Amino acid sequence: MKVNVKKLDPNAIIPTYGTEFAAGADLYALTEGTVELTPNETKLIKTGIAMEIPKGYVGLVYARSGLACKRGLAPANKVGVIDADYRGEIMVALHNHSDKIASIENGERIAQMVIAPFITADYNEVEELSDTDRGAGGFGSTGKK
Repeated sequence: MKVNVKKLDPNAIIPTYGTEFAAGADLYALTEGTVELTPNETKLIKTGIAMEIPKGYVGLVYARSGLACKRGLAPANKVGVIDADYRGEIMVALHNHSDKIASIENGERIAQMVIAPFITADYNEVEELSDTDRGAGGFGSTGKK
């Protein structure tokens, strides 16, 4: 699948896959120098790119496991959603979950994007829903093991 990417800044880096079978393509920070995030702080980090995600697909922005586990940095909204009709700059709201100041350098990989198909539902209001064994059982209702 081809996804058109426009550099909004000549120093922006086009997303890349780390390995042949990687599902997520790395997104790169476009910063002026070092960006510091204090504990529990969130900052919008620019990538300098815009995309033309095909109709029927969505760009899902996830944490990079190394950045999250080793440095406590992950998207503030957990999973970012880039809709197919959005043409603005892709930005990542990075949150510092650690108790230390963390920094991001220009050109650093800050998140990963997965392009995935989706279904648009036609929500239909009804008076009753069908019965199931689970019913309205919520969190933890299906047991522990």
